[in-house]
Amino acid sequence: MSRRLLITGATGGLGMALAREALLRGHEVRATGRSHAAGEVLTALGAEFIAADLTHPQTDLAQFVAGMDSIVHAAALSASWGPKKAFERHNVTMTEQLLNAAAQSGALRFVLVSSPSIFAAYRDRLLIDEQSQPAKPPLNHYARTKLAAERLVLAPRRDALHCCAIRPRALVGPGDRVILPKLAELAGRSRVPLPRGGRALIELTDLRDAAWAICEAEARTPQLAGQAINISGGQPVTVHDVAYRLARALGKSPRFISLPVGLARTMAVLQEQWGMLTRAEHEPMLTRYKLATLAYSQTFDLAPARHLLGYQPRFDAMATLLAQAQQLALQEAS
Repeated sequence: MSRRLLITGATGGLGMALAREALLRGHEVRATGRSHAAGEVLTALGAEFIAADLTHPQTDLAQFVAGMDSIVHAAALSASWGPKKAFERHNVTMTEQLLNAAAQSGALRFVLVSSPSIFAAYRDRLLIDEQSQPAKPPLNHYARTKLAAERLVLAPRRDALHCCAIRPRALVGPGDRVILPKLAELAGRSRVPLPRGGRALIELTDLRDAAWAICEAEARTPQLAGQAINISGGQPVTVHDVAYRLARALGKSPRFISLPVGLARTMAVLQEQWGMLTRAEHEPMLTRYKLATLAYSQTFDLAPARHLLGYQPRFDAMATLLAQAQQLALQEAS
């Protein structure tokens, strides 16, 4: 059945994939984001694009949700370091205001793109499932505010709005501005330090699989109300393997060095403190949150996703990452 969907954060890698998936399903899509160039692509695909900063005080969210059946909220401030107020404004306040606007407009479905960062900790966490508890305390402002936003969305409601959340892990594919750029920067160095030798396990997720799962959650939201579902590519690989294969795809041959986790944690704290003292615009190369994701395993039990969504990864996320890396290498060489 065709519905009218609002997709926020549509000009990011995941947002673009969501718009494509929703349009393939026959839905009418209204997309918001800040990039006019990406907006032109969305318009060419058949979406209605509205350039906007949803966090601006003068932005009227009612105009975006008007006439929509569903809201897929993918917009967020995603970083491992930064000012507390910025994360609060982007990830909590905006979510609350959009949720209220959706309810007042008569929309019936609200899907939050949450994050498995809420589980990040200084210990290995394997086969995380729906019974697993978030880390206490959250490791950074991003994890804390995404958890707060998730709890707002999943709280019991007395109106007709049904809400659920999807937590996609380590997204790779066209439009990825997080994983590939940062790993490529590391691979370009002569020596690459890997906490604990890079033996931690990570599960990459193809953007297309994440978009399918989120759109499927939108379709099933009335049955999923109040639930959050973890999504990954389901193929655990070590950080060392990812780094090594990515470096080869980029035509690089760095030397990988095992970094003791205690030393790495001290380095992360010092880099964060220096960044705050100097009011650096860009996040440090190493933060405590990055350390947790690189040094400790995080894998997921996908049984709930299979049961609730019929989810099965269709794409090899590692192959997707390496293909993107090869394209990047060709661009840099030309």
